[in-house]
Amino acid sequence: MDSWSLSWFLFLGNLLMVAGWPVQENFVKDIDGGTEQDIFNINEDLHLDLFEGDIKLDGAQDRNSIIGDTYRWPHVIPYVLEDSLGVNAKAVILQAFDRYRLKTCLDFKPWSGEDNYIAFFKGTGCWSSIGNRREGKQQLSIGNNCDRIGTVQHELLHALGFWHEQSRSDRDDYIQIMWNRIKPGREHNFNIHNDKESDFLNVPYDYFSVMHYSKIAFKSGQDPTIITKMADFEDLIGQRMDFSDYDLQKLNRLYNCSSSLSFMDSCNFELENICGMIQSSEDKTDWKRVSNVSGGPKTDYSNMGKCKGSGFFMHFNSSSVSEGDTAVMETRMLYPKREFQCLEFYLHNSGSTNDYLNIYVRNYAADDVSGHRILVKQIKEIPIGIWKLYYIPLKMVNKFRVVFEGLRGSGASSGGLSIDDINLSETQCPEHVWHIRNFEETIDKENGILLSPPFYSPKGYAFQIQFSLKPSTDAQIYLHLVSGGNDDYLKWPCPWQQITMTLLDQNSDIRRRMSNQLSVTTDPFLLDDTKYFWDRPSKVGTQTVYPNGTEYMMNKGYGSSVFISHSRLHSREFIKGNDVYILMTTNDRSDLTQTPDRVPTSDPNDLCSVVVCENGGMCSVQDGKAECWCPSGEDWWYMGERCEKRGSTRDTIVIAVSSTAAVFVLMLIVTLISVYCTRRRYRQRPNSNIANITLENQHHTF
Repeated sequence: MDSWSLSWFLFLGNLLMVAGWPVQENFVKDIDGGTEQDIFNINEDLHLDLFEGDIKLDGAQDRNSIIGDTYRWPHVIPYVLEDSLGVNAKAVILQAFDRYRLKTCLDFKPWSGEDNYIAFFKGTGCWSSIGNRREGKQQLSIGNNCDRIGTVQHELLHALGFWHEQSRSDRDDYIQIMWNRIKPGREHNFNIHNDKESDFLNVPYDYFSVMHYSKIAFKSGQDPTIITKMADFEDLIGQRMDFSDYDLQKLNRLYNCSSSLSFMDSCNFELENICGMIQSSEDKTDWKRVSNVSGGPKTDYSNMGKCKGSGFFMHFNSSSVSEGDTAVMETRMLYPKREFQCLEFYLHNSGSTNDYLNIYVRNYAADDVSGHRILVKQIKEIPIGIWKLYYIPLKMVNKFRVVFEGLRGSGASSGGLSIDDINLSETQCPEHVWHIRNFEETIDKENGILLSPPFYSPKGYAFQIQFSLKPSTDAQIYLHLVSGGNDDYLKWPCPWQQITMTLLDQNSDIRRRMSNQLSVTTDPFLLDDTKYFWDRPSKVGTQTVYPNGTEYMMNKGYGSSVFISHSRLHSREFIKGNDVYILMTTNDRSDLTQTPDRVPTSDPNDLCSVVVCENGGMCSVQDGKAECWCPSGEDWWYMGERCEKRGSTRDTIVIAVSSTAAVFVLMLIVTLISVYCTRRRYRQRPNSNIANITLENQHHTF
């Protein structure tokens, strides 16, 4: 399909896909089996007897050992993704790294021989050790059903030095442990670490912590084992969405972080300095900081008018200027560290349908003092009367500013353009945004089931998202492949396309968001009875009808029936102004497989299957060749093709001393021999002269 046809297909699809239409409820594959699979449920079902449910203790670590400087990691943490991990798990771990980079000063790099590193592998259950054990290879297990970003963040926080929130010394002031409801033999999981053994870094108790047990942890019946003393938090403890504010405070204090790696700027215009933005002197008017506009909007987007005396945004009054006139506002100077950025903001139009917004970057090359403006995006046909979210990907390598240029179009205007909640980070923008308006009414009207418009991955695969919310159940989310215009030219079954579906927490500051996400990767080997689950929709899908009567094919959905509970959905800013946003990021993850171009087969060619690495070494395929990565410690290491040889600092010293001694003895022997030979030669030389003289005399006598 050419680009024109694809664009037309997408336009037609979006035109036809309004709120949604009926879907068969049994037309899905539920990866959670209808129950919320928290870390402790997963590990309990596997009969794992780990400390506090998911902590591995080694022989040298007391159950109440304090975490100090000795157990901290460097700010750049080496890691290995072992081949036992599935593709989706590897990709989710990489996503978790990005969340750490966005919100902390910690970074992660592939292991390249450092003394200590974290080895992620697919073990039994989800577990980790506490802190840097300084033992070389430190394992962290991401087993079945553990490949959720919140679970990875939780286990990584253990590895970075954190215990569970409810084990801190002051927990009895905030929660009540119902000891008689705990499964027999599991009571020790609720023990407390006193304040001489564990430091909570002067941060208040946190019901929202990603490190807190859920209310049903280790329960023996139906009643909760943890009762919160503030009843409103009873159904909120145990979230596995993202770091809470207090999680980040503790983490940043422990590692002395004063800034984040990939965060660049956030502005909700609450301060009068408008985040250091500047107005241009070459336009006709300025952007004004206001709290409401007579023609709209009546409130800002950050606070939605809920906070008296606050709630500001920037407004370009297009009704006060002539057609073609502009208002230009630029951000402060920004200094990129990576080669890509994502700009996001909310935009409101109360002026003419022909008003539009230009997004420029002012690029400052090496010797360019004034900078060169480059047009990145022109936003036209901006809806009237609503706030709408926009994402703009950037690719800046030099210092730069972002430029917002509002332009008055033709036609009557009673208002203008408004901007609020700008965020800029060195992260990837989502490819697709599903904006669900009038969410509460739409959910009720559509019997709780919505289908998104059709979207395309960068490779050309067409898909839809099903989002369901009914009064008696948790919110459900599923991914469906659907028939599209590129199907004749694509590989089937669909190989290793990861679609991450994110229910956006619309907090104005990207660092404070606790968005909920689920990633699904199309494993081409996954079977549904005797058919490949991710095969071509025309082959394994079911005929479905668009609202206008057009028929198409839809595969079964793949996702979770317990994506988010009602209480958590309303605990954050997932629903804001009765609007909900579901973001979709699509990536080809073939690079995370050992043989990216393989096709479904019962006998895959696994290069590592014939390589045996000894002494805890790991096999990895590099440039089409299987090789062993050998573990190492501070004063020891393994080497050889199979890690069969052990070396150590002591061995090296012994060898060095022995070699030195051998060389010394050898040189001594050589020296002695040389001296002996030299002395002997000089002793023989006079005798030879005497002989010569005697011969000469004899000659003369004749």
